[in-house]
Amino acid sequence: MPQQSRSIAAHSADALNLEQTHVHAIYDQIAPHFSQTRYKPWPVVQRYLESRPRGSIGLDIGCGNGKYLSVNPEIYIFGSDRSSKLVELACTGKAVGKKRFADVGVADGIDAPFRDSRFDFAISIAVVHHFATRERRREAVKRILRALRPGGTALVYVWALEQRNSRRGWDEGHGQDVMVPWVTEKEGMRTVVERYYHLYRQGEIEADVEDAGGKVVENGYEQDNWWVIIER
Repeated sequence: MPQQSRSIAAHSADALNLEQTHVHAIYDQIAPHFSQTRYKPWPVVQRYLESRPRGSIGLDIGCGNGKYLSVNPEIYIFGSDRSSKLVELACTGKAVGKKRFADVGVADGIDAPFRDSRFDFAISIAVVHHFATRERRREAVKRILRALRPGGTALVYVWALEQRNSRRGWDEGHGQDVMVPWVTEKEGMRTVVERYYHLYRQGEIEADVEDAGGKVVENGYEQDNWWVIIER
């Protein structure tokens, strides 16, 4: 069972250290194994991408192994991820059985070097919950919003606290800042590492979007995640 984090990052330095130790370094460490479990698009994400107009240009902020980059061949997506190891997998396209992706690079979700007001759409799937303070999570949402041109939208997914029927069993009454184990086995050796997550209560991601200057145009729940479609 995932355990509640031993401390909540109250200050910027604490947050950066927590994210470096229990997010960035961990994903670089587990990238090949993690990628093997991430190959099938989630239905809402697939529908969102397939509904983008032909010729649309968008972003996948936190693209992982690139599984969403080729869902709709009639649109163009620039991908970025903080994990250089996952970006390597996305660049080759081998992780998802597709052609090589050229426009994928290493970038932090808050400091992603994309030009403002230039993109028709964006997706950020299971990324924002890895930032260790509410202020940083709101900054990540602000960065997504700034990238959108007027009329553009973004789809954002975050892990839900309300997972009563999942194998994890989280729900009201559990802590929202948790360490989630990832187990790998190689040559008879078992390794367990922990990733940091902030579990979002119902309505919390909507509040963060509004505080970041955005508007929620659609929302829902899928596969133990809350999702929102947002605009500036």
